[in-house]
Amino acid sequence: MDEPNNPSFSSIICSILEFYIFKNIISRYLYNPPMSSNTTPDWLADDAKHIWHPYSAINSGLPVFAVESAHGVRLKLSDGRELIDGMSSWWCAIHGYNHPILNKAITDQLKSVAHVMFGGLSHQPAVDLANKLIEITPEALQSIFFSDSGSVSVEVAMKMAIQYWHTKNQPKKQKFLTIRGGYHGDTFGAMSVCDPVTGMHQLFSESLNQQFFVDAPSRPFGEACTENDMHAMMQALTEHHPEVAAVILEPVVQGAGGMHFYSADYLNRLRVLCDEYGVLLIFDEIATGFGRTGRLFALEHTEVVPDILCLGKSLTGGYMTLAATLTTTHVSQTISQGKPGLFMHGPTFMANPLACSVALASIELLLNSPWQQNVIRIEQQLKQELKACEPLSCVENVRVLGAIGVVELKQPVDMKTLPQQFVDEGVWVRPFGKLVYLMPPYIIQPDELSLLTKAIYNVISKIKH
Repeated sequence: MDEPNNPSFSSIICSILEFYIFKNIISRYLYNPPMSSNTTPDWLADDAKHIWHPYSAINSGLPVFAVESAHGVRLKLSDGRELIDGMSSWWCAIHGYNHPILNKAITDQLKSVAHVMFGGLSHQPAVDLANKLIEITPEALQSIFFSDSGSVSVEVAMKMAIQYWHTKNQPKKQKFLTIRGGYHGDTFGAMSVCDPVTGMHQLFSESLNQQFFVDAPSRPFGEACTENDMHAMMQALTEHHPEVAAVILEPVVQGAGGMHFYSADYLNRLRVLCDEYGVLLIFDEIATGFGRTGRLFALEHTEVVPDILCLGKSLTGGYMTLAATLTTTHVSQTISQGKPGLFMHGPTFMANPLACSVALASIELLLNSPWQQNVIRIEQQLKQELKACEPLSCVENVRVLGAIGVVELKQPVDMKTLPQQFVDEGVWVRPFGKLVYLMPPYIIQPDELSLLTKAIYNVISKIKH
């Protein structure tokens, strides 16, 4: 005889579970539908109405994309799309985003003190960070001044140089000498030593202190300089050294002034000239410090130790704004022992404990990682994959050094269209001027980097020259 057609207890339970699962899915969809690709958060309208972005106008019409979160090398937009980040958030997020070690450094420090004035007070994170920077930079650099941005660290360096010579009874040494194609920041002193044309500050030329400029070295990275290469610099020093406090430049790699890679030998010869003519030498390693060129600092491609060194950007791994200006004991003692007996600068947020803590954690994280192998791997892949751009009619030049890949175009990019095209390709690439470039986090994987290089090819191949 057949058994009664009665459902078992287990089948009843399964049916109930299936019903509630289905109900939950439907409910979530109805009340929280997936965001479409054109979903825009309400607050972005207020952004356009009220907020200036870097080098933009209020309500400029340039695309601005809303970031909801970031993890690893990916930025998640509010519409749900994920972008592979090729910029390291302007070159500073070398470990990627949301790193547990750096998160912990911030939260641990937050439990004790988030900020305290540095005038008359001190704290261990600042001292520990200072000791670490002294350990990893050239031995001669023993004195550190902390500030809160890269451009301010340049201001500090310039003030150090002027005050040094004032103390040495040479108050006429107030000027600076540099090479064209450089970029050192957007504050007034820093603007004055940026390239007068490519440095983006032509509007302020009548307000800025007038400095001395010579042509940048023509020899590319990896080649030796000749006496002829040094002629312009030697001539400028011969003529102007009584007025020049220091030569300031970005070693080996020029950043936002044009992304040029030049002969390291130029710096070896420049050090000799500075010593001969009694001029200090300042290296701005805000963009190149902490491994970007394949060495921990770009100065390590040379035999040179500058009198003053500026660091920033990657110092905190992109978590907090912090910068440092390092100098020799000779310079710091000369300033400290002369009139007025102190260095005349002091930012409110100088040596912020949160920033110092995460900076120390970032440096330790870098040094304990295979960063050199990663940068070499990135360099090799960039050279191989960006080579495809060379034959394009719109391309002037392709160049790679360390974890920096540059495609220079013949004409300036259209900033109203190119960023959107890159987002449509699933990547974040922010061109400027004639340059489409990559400075990815060091943790980027080969398949992720390939998405970036393919996106660059796909986008610029559509440009008509």
